[in-house]
Amino acid sequence: MPGKILPTFTEAEVQSHTSTKSCYVVLDSKVYDITEFLYDHPGGEDLILEYAGKDIKEILQDLSSHEHSDSAYEILEEYHIGFVSNGKGQAKSSDGAQSNGTTRAVYETTGMSNEEDLSVETDYASDYSKHKFLDLRKPMFPQLWFGGFSKDFYLEQVHRPRHYKGGESAPLFGNILEPLSKTPWYVVPMIWVPCVAYGTYVGAAGYDFGLNAAGYWVLGLCVWTLIEYGMHRCLFHIDKWLPDNRVGISLHFLLHGIHHYLPMDRYRLVMPPTLFVLLAAPFWKFAHFVLFHNWYAGLLGYCGGVFGYICYDLTHYFLHHRNLPLYYKQLKKYHLQHHFADYENGFGVTSRFWDRIFGTELEIPPPKVLKAE
Repeated sequence: MPGKILPTFTEAEVQSHTSTKSCYVVLDSKVYDITEFLYDHPGGEDLILEYAGKDIKEILQDLSSHEHSDSAYEILEEYHIGFVSNGKGQAKSSDGAQSNGTTRAVYETTGMSNEEDLSVETDYASDYSKHKFLDLRKPMFPQLWFGGFSKDFYLEQVHRPRHYKGGESAPLFGNILEPLSKTPWYVVPMIWVPCVAYGTYVGAAGYDFGLNAAGYWVLGLCVWTLIEYGMHRCLFHIDKWLPDNRVGISLHFLLHGIHHYLPMDRYRLVMPPTLFVLLAAPFWKFAHFVLFHNWYAGLLGYCGGVFGYICYDLTHYFLHHRNLPLYYKQLKKYHLQHHFADYENGFGVTSRFWDRIFGTELEIPPPKVLKAE
């Protein structure tokens, strides 16, 4: 940070910042305040907090854990606030942690090489100057509606992820509709779990709470896993059949395109309640059509399916923003590959099961395409 004198910290001062409210780490005598980055870390905040107040050089280079890429060091430099005052090794320049060349290996379709790239903050001005797509300093929807973009150009750009600064949400409408486009993750269980519980109670009462009631509920849950896969592949990623006009492009962007454009936006990761009601209404009719012999059976199957949706939406959020148990760590890695490497495969979010059945499981090689930065 040329031209600016940064403060020094004693080791004790650094070691006192080890919570989610204030988290410091050290690398090569440089102090970083990464509090704002905790929830955006691909491995979850718990993994960072384990090394809070400590020197992180060894863990950043640990092959058995995860050797961090150039992008990780770039992100870290944004949080540089000072130096350790004990003089253990002269502080290196901002590019001393790891030099970044003018080229690097990336996936051609997304311009990214790994999951850490998803959290590299976008330079709004240079991004717009280079791509002439959306200026993240302004509401996105009006730009999309009046931009006159072709379908091919839109799809090329929307699958090249950007990241809005400060962990906030980029403006979408810029008017009274803006709050309706944002949904905190906890809204999903808060609204729908009581509905599922009550519906399950009413449906089970029709079967005297027996095995038949449980069977229909579990059937609905299992059917949901196929619906999850089918909607992600055939509705959210309807790229090839997308109409080449602003109505089709705008609907695609609102439904799922915005998630691929800004995948780490924590307020646009789960489905808004109004959109869920719209998409879920046909399945209410479907459940009662298939299980037409008994209204209670249809209700139980539907409740099982909605519970599956709740698990899906929460899993999706946690895969982007939380540290998870071993199984989910693998699932997290798999899902983030869908974003930074191959958006045409890997449609399963809660599991890979249907990807394996339908031949869309992600199997990606290391990035090989060299791009000028």
